[in-house]
Amino acid sequence: MTQRTRWRLSGFGDEIDADPDVQVAVLQALGASAIEVRSAWGVNVVDLGEEQLAGLRRILAAREQSVSAIASPIGKVDVALPAEHELGRLRRAIAAAHKLGAGYIRIFSFYRKEDQSPESIRDDVLKRMRALADLAERENVTLLHENERHIYGDVPARILDLVESVGSDRLRLAWDNANFVQCGVAPHTEGWHLLAPYVDYLQVKDALAATHAVVPAGEGDGEVLETLTALRDSGYRGFASLEPHLTDVHNLGGFSGPAEFGRAARAFRALTAQIGVTLR
Repeated sequence: MTQRTRWRLSGFGDEIDADPDVQVAVLQALGASAIEVRSAWGVNVVDLGEEQLAGLRRILAAREQSVSAIASPIGKVDVALPAEHELGRLRRAIAAAHKLGAGYIRIFSFYRKEDQSPESIRDDVLKRMRALADLAERENVTLLHENERHIYGDVPARILDLVESVGSDRLRLAWDNANFVQCGVAPHTEGWHLLAPYVDYLQVKDALAATHAVVPAGEGDGEVLETLTALRDSGYRGFASLEPHLTDVHNLGGFSGPAEFGRAARAFRALTAQIGVTLR
């Protein structure tokens, strides 16, 4: 009998509620064994104090909920800021990762001014990403670059340039179908063949090409089923992290609430069941 493929289901807890007790309760009700930590009690993860981190760790330990990643905002700033600005925030994200038992930290690859081209900021981006990767190597954590609109690494060719130019085993990719759609990219058709060797993590949402509206997985133009099938066929055994963005979207994230988060989870489960993947 062929062994069924299993992935770890996670999700952005703060898309459910500001209270981490509620976050974990809803995630577990949906069958998720992990949580992606972006904020708790309305405080971003890189700004949580020692007592808050200790309290969050107690909540997660009591419910036996692991942490799939620290969803930091690092790199969601203008590239003109000094490199030390984001290195300082990465140190705090690493402290949170160590405290909560997470091996991954999500990052981005910097904004530019409206009159700047991506090519004009490339060298500055690469210097900063190399410095971030150096710190990650020393601290034994893995950075996950998320593709997102308006940063340097928003489309497949620049993401490939970024990860290959930095050339660190501690800089890998978080794949987001919806964000590719919002950049005018057909994710699987145009990006998978380039980026698949570097993908370590899946963030789950979809989007409509015509309006850029975010929708549950499989209801948009993000070629989500094709991506999931390719991940299964590649032997992927990692995390699938729900980031629905169904009621609100803003620069630092989004919100769904328990009901809409549940709708997104059910849509994703329908797709994974279709291709024989079990979520746990």
